[in-house]
Amino acid sequence: EVQLVESGGGLVQAGGSLRLSCAASGFTFDDYAIGWFRQAPGKEREVVSCISSGDGSTYYADSVKGRFTISSDNAKNTVYLQMNSLKPEDTAVYHCAADHSYHTVVVGGYVEVWGQGTLVTVSS
Repeated sequence: EVQLVESGGGLVQAGGSLRLSCAASGFTFDDYAIGWFRQAPGKEREVVSCISSGDGSTYYADSVKGRFTISSDNAKNTVYLQMNSLKPEDTAVYHCAADHSYHTVVVGGYVEVWGQGTLVTVSS
């Protein structure tokens, strides 16, 4: 079964940190780009970050550059999103997603595999 499972969300104060994990199973991890998306209540879904599991290329939205870091452990089929200096506006449900096309993930297109999401709440 093709599956992505997120973990690591929670409640944190502004300025704090969280690390999200996305564990993949059921597909050849190295062939995919893995991205993190988020959706806050009443707002459109946005791409936060993406990594190519094959060559390690990364992408970050302007709103998280310098604060978030995406990384991949191919041996564990897991992608991480280290989130530092969190702000209340980072509050959202964070989903990881996978697609053969790095470009598709970066532009927020129709990706092949979605996780169920994990809630991140940043209090002021």
